[in-house]
Amino acid sequence: MYNAIRIAALTTTLVTALATSSAAFANVQGPALYGAAVASSNAQRHIVITDDTRYVNVDNGDTIEFQINGASYTWHFDTLWNETAFDLSKIVPAGALNKPVTVYVAANPLYRG
Repeated sequence: MYNAIRIAALTTTLVTALATSSAAFANVQGPALYGAAVASSNAQRHIVITDDTRYVNVDNGDTIEFQINGASYTWHFDTLWNETAFDLSKIVPAGALNKPVTVYVAANPLYRG
């Protein structure tokens, strides 16, 4: 009887822990998957987006200030994957871009083998 109670308690604890961690991960959506907006004083690089720009290359861990149509947006890239690609419009305000610009995020060079 004591073992049955102990197993039930352990199972309940395990299920609760798994549900909590998966719920927390489920809340990471949209821009949060790619990092966070930061102050422009933290920028390591500056990239000007023009009408001819089709893509930009960054490294995971970079902090980039994007200049688009006279406005600037600074982003610290912190993706969950080693390499990824996404549309820049996912991290800049709506209407900032006139056309799609793909961001290619390479693995952080500090952690490359």
